[in-house]
Amino acid sequence: MVLSNKNIMSIENIQNAFRRVEYICSKHIATTVYLAFQLNKPILVEGPAGVGKTDLAKKTAAFLDLPLIRLQCYEGLDESKSLYEWKYGKQLLYTQILRDKLNDIVREKNNLAESIDALHRYDDIFFSPQFLEPRPLLSALQHRGGSVLLIDEIDKSDDEFEAFLLEILSDFQISIPEIGTIKAESAPFVFLTSNNTRELSDALKRRCLHLFIPFPEAQLERDIINIKVPGLEDSLRFQLVSFIQHIRTLDIKKLPSISETIDWARVLLLLHAESLNAEVVRNTLNVFLKFEDDIAVVKDCLYELTQHALKEGHA
Repeated sequence: MVLSNKNIMSIENIQNAFRRVEYICSKHIATTVYLAFQLNKPILVEGPAGVGKTDLAKKTAAFLDLPLIRLQCYEGLDESKSLYEWKYGKQLLYTQILRDKLNDIVREKNNLAESIDALHRYDDIFFSPQFLEPRPLLSALQHRGGSVLLIDEIDKSDDEFEAFLLEILSDFQISIPEIGTIKAESAPFVFLTSNNTRELSDALKRRCLHLFIPFPEAQLERDIINIKVPGLEDSLRFQLVSFIQHIRTLDIKKLPSISETIDWARVLLLLHAESLNAEVVRNTLNVFLKFEDDIAVVKDCLYELTQHALKEGHA
């Protein structure tokens, strides 16, 4: 990888650099980022929604001071939306210009064969780089000085698109039939994220370092809240994290993610809450629970959960 940055020279430097851009990461995450950088490999980041997979790529771009180029995946995504498309309007304009010059081109030749050969010399003009409109993948390969390429939610794309990515992930190049092979001037630092909605191919996984980000442990979650919501009192932060950690042990449809914990912390700060109580929790359950059935489950044991969180917060 052509990129060079003092923040990436050691695992400890990476953790410190992430902290400066308000991203608290475990040593496991920092180690994976370090190895990916040194080995010039993409990182496939998997885990539940809302644990910081996308933010990892954003914060990496921030501390490396590189542009973030993002490709959001969805069903039906193809080359014209992800790699490139031709500037048809510009091609049409040049066609009209050439048509006006046809008589001059033909008049200079002695016979029909020479005239046809002369016209053929203009064929490739219309499929040259100046008529190419780069999309995220091509933009990342062409960016001078490097970039961070985020291929977000790769599991939402089709198998065909996943196969199409293999050349880029292994060789940092793409093949355009009309032009040929385009290699990266500076290989981008690539992150792919997945919420595990479908199984990804072995071929794609082989080209990447795998990183699974689970829900954070209590201490790490408290550190994250401290960075993201610095105005929250220590005791309330302990209570909040304890409550969320216990919620994740329940049998509900959608467990609250770290992003929803942060949202709840901000809500409690806005409400000037000094500690958790059954009323304030009941009125704000919809901040971190997204299904009515889940809210009903939590309401059934709300008092016990709140009391347990209060005890841990004062411990």
